[in-house]
Amino acid sequence: MRVYAIADLHLATVTPKPMTVFGPQWAGHPDAIFTQWREMVRPEDLVLLPGDLSWAMRLPDAMTDLAPVAALPGTKVLLRGNHDYWWPTASKLRAALPAGMLAVHNDAVRIGRVVVCGSRGWTTPGYEPLGEEDDRLLRREAERLALSVEAARRIRQPGDRLILMLHYPPASPPYPPNPLTQVIEAAGPDLVVYGHLHGVSPERAMRHVGGIPAYLVAADGLRFRPRLLLDTGMG
Repeated sequence: MRVYAIADLHLATVTPKPMTVFGPQWAGHPDAIFTQWREMVRPEDLVLLPGDLSWAMRLPDAMTDLAPVAALPGTKVLLRGNHDYWWPTASKLRAALPAGMLAVHNDAVRIGRVVVCGSRGWTTPGYEPLGEEDDRLLRREAERLALSVEAARRIRQPGDRLILMLHYPPASPPYPPNPLTQVIEAAGPDLVVYGHLHGVSPERAMRHVGGIPAYLVAADGLRFRPRLLLDTGMG
């Protein structure tokens, strides 16, 4: 089983949102994603989707956006992004998701020998400190991440790989520690994936959290091609 990741699909079948306002590279981006996905991903593979999946405001409209994603090869694991306003409670979401689509929502999932946990994350302090409200929201997200990590610990078996997903980056330049990085370092995942940043080369983004590999997988930075993270060597 190979594990891929791609974030920030920003699909807009029902709620039109021309992404070309962010640059001409976004022209026809759903077709670019779907075509390259089919070229790379096999039915037995796993694809992580860490947030900003659909511009829809309601769950039924988001399901329209996600239907062609569900039809692509591989098992998909979804995480909420800051623009996924349609994201409902965990029970409503899981009842609506088609076969082969899973979601991480304050918990974790195990597929083959891979355990996936995570949380949306939030703005983190960098050169400037956070305001009171952003600090409160960051700490809340760190608590949610800790819940997800604990859920992963309960289901993880010896030899399993642990992948931690965020939508927001784990930290901001110059990358001082924050509540999210503290949870990540304590959890010790095999790797971290995140999205949210557009117009940023993955090579220039944050690449480690306390020595743990971290990968920016926002779609435009990947040229709309899912990134191969690892190959478990199993079917």
